[in-house]
Amino acid sequence: MGRAALASEQVGQVFVEGRRGRDRLEYTAYGAGESWVVLVPPLLVPRGVHDRTARMLASHGLHVLVLDPLGHGRSDRPADPLSYSVTAFAEQVVALLDHVGAARAVVGGSSIGANVALEVAVRAPERVAGLLLDGPVLENALGAQLALLTPVLSTARFAPLALTALRLATRPLPRRLAPAWVGLVLDTLDARPGPVAAVVQGVLFGRFAPSSAERAEVRAPTLVLARVADPFHPVGDAATLVEEIDGAVLERAEAALEWRRRPERLDLVVTRFALECARPARRARRTRSS
Repeated sequence: MGRAALASEQVGQVFVEGRRGRDRLEYTAYGAGESWVVLVPPLLVPRGVHDRTARMLASHGLHVLVLDPLGHGRSDRPADPLSYSVTAFAEQVVALLDHVGAARAVVGGSSIGANVALEVAVRAPERVAGLLLDGPVLENALGAQLALLTPVLSTARFAPLALTALRLATRPLPRRLAPAWVGLVLDTLDARPGPVAAVVQGVLFGRFAPSSAERAEVRAPTLVLARVADPFHPVGDAATLVEEIDGAVLERAEAALEWRRRPERLDLVVTRFALECARPARRARRTRSS
């Protein structure tokens, strides 16, 4: 599969109505054209986690948007737990599509970002050309996720000075000289305790994912990436999703962190899927122009 020329990148912003008024969300757009992809990061992680994937997809002619949902990255970070939920993040994805004038897109995400993509497919199925779900977090992962996120919530809420000290200690460290994953970790740690506690509380005590019955109603083409040796994203959740969604395809990683450490094989799988989802729109454009 030949690669296109290096795609352009542009930072943008979109405003959404929230509990306290208008909230500002930031995103990066990669590439151009009318075949859209939207990627959502994991909980508390900034959108830079998807930079490499977005560039790869854009280099094949897709127009890719990577969003910082409310409370993440460079978007606004209110300290109100009621501002946050998987449902609210899904509404923000739809608002982003409205903002850029995209009728439909392949919507994807990693971890709880995959749950957000699922929620978009349930709430606005007409806007979803396909689903790219990396390590979805469903019933089998709930215990492990609670074990991971509860200490984060407790520390941010009851020992905020610890997080503040960590933030102040890591903030001066240079990002440009560090490996990409180190810079991503440092950016994740650069968050105030109040918003961190609010995001985790809002997601944990809100609607975590669509129900099994709702997932079974999804009709969009779906690719599910299953991780191995990852208790926070068990293969069982990915397999369950493939059984529930008619026609969904399961792609198992061959090693732990394969898509991060040796991405070539999964890059090919993901690119082929996204381009296949884009074909109906491209055929429609050719028909209108003929």
